[in-house]
Amino acid sequence: MKIAGQNFNFVDTLNSPITVPDCFVMRASKIGGGNGEAKLYIASKAVMYPFFGNEGFVAKCFLLKSDLLSYMNALHAEYLHPSQDYRGAAEMPRLWKERVAKIEKLPEVIEFNVKAQDQIDGNRGYVNSKDPGYEIIREISLPLVTYISIMQLTDSSGATLYYWKLFADFEAISDKRAALVYTYGKKGEKAPVPAPEPKVSSRQKEIRQARQGQGIYRDKLLSECPFCPITMINDERLLIASHIKPWAVATDSERIDPKNGFMLSPLYDKLFDRGLMTFTEDRRIVLSNWISPKNKERLGVKDGQFVQLLPLDEARQAYMQFHRSSVFKG
Repeated sequence: MKIAGQNFNFVDTLNSPITVPDCFVMRASKIGGGNGEAKLYIASKAVMYPFFGNEGFVAKCFLLKSDLLSYMNALHAEYLHPSQDYRGAAEMPRLWKERVAKIEKLPEVIEFNVKAQDQIDGNRGYVNSKDPGYEIIREISLPLVTYISIMQLTDSSGATLYYWKLFADFEAISDKRAALVYTYGKKGEKAPVPAPEPKVSSRQKEIRQARQGQGIYRDKLLSECPFCPITMINDERLLIASHIKPWAVATDSERIDPKNGFMLSPLYDKLFDRGLMTFTEDRRIVLSNWISPKNKERLGVKDGQFVQLLPLDEARQAYMQFHRSSVFKG
């Protein structure tokens, strides 16, 4: 595979993405107390050591500037309309501009090293670094909605490197926007009686239902796409109304637009929704390199596979441009 003009051999991916915790991010992006800490939990030591090396490892890693800019563009709506109570919530629009400007000044390949934190007792595996590349991850990550995938590669000399890539968890953002959180008082106090639910318009109800793939949105989408174009399954009970441009970053009109969706079988809905699969303009499947080769073989589809009945009219092509640039994990 070629990354930033250089050829690499794919070896493996870390078995699970790393959801960035609140304790790792910089102060302005935090939603809890404290000032943050530089160490990052990777996985259990039983998983981390075989992936990165033995105890005491120092792993050579890199980021791509283009990836960071795509990530920031994907999170633009979250900076403008935060779904969480960030400490710097009022400053988020300014922070987005400052962080993008800072990234634009970086080289295309941003190298850094991470070191195993063997001094920490227990089974949890951590890394740390003082390198600028690692610090930029801390600066631009948002707690619970940013996650990191790591790919193990070898270069032409046989040296091992680790490619880090940041992603936005649109599903987590959607959940936080829709959540109704109650905070109760001290022990022994009675929980407050919830106020009567405010009346909602039919349009608001339609938008809420669209997030769950239900209601008028689903009915309209089914009328245009009555089956999964990959599997040809047409049993409505086995189909999911998948948004192309995620609900979390779509406008209200886009959320209920049937052109912003496909009907897909559950496996392919999950792949598409998580950005692990997308479609080209000429209806061909593209699978993410962040899926291991073995798992790709198990999916039942292949890179470049032509999906003849995929409904890709002009309106859906416009939504697909966003999916390919900001959702798909290429």
